[in-house]
Amino acid sequence: MSDYESIVKRYIEVWNETDPQARRVAIDALFTEDVTFVDPMAAARGQSEIDWMIGGVQAQFPGFVITPLGAVDGHHDQARFGWEMGLPGQEAPVAGFDVVTVAADGRINQVLGFLDRVPAQG
Repeated sequence: MSDYESIVKRYIEVWNETDPQARRVAIDALFTEDVTFVDPMAAARGQSEIDWMIGGVQAQFPGFVITPLGAVDGHHDQARFGWEMGLPGQEAPVAGFDVVTVAADGRINQVLGFLDRVPAQG
């Protein structure tokens, strides 16, 4: 497993961690203190805001899990990967891809997210 694949695996595990204490420990290990996250739905800066944002998504979509889609593509301290989010065993209503950049210490310092599939708002 490449370093990029390992980082993405840990990133997805953080999003799927429902225990708040375990999630925060994983966030602190994976992200730099000054990490930034931007996607069409949210923007966050720092580990605490990332933690708050993930907790909010989990509350909004209880039981949903994120799974990777396709291969991880990485070079020059950046990686991109696809993912989908939904209830296990059902078609995922949300999908997208993220680009992460990695700091010199091996932690993620930036996430740029894009949504390819979102449920219709009615």
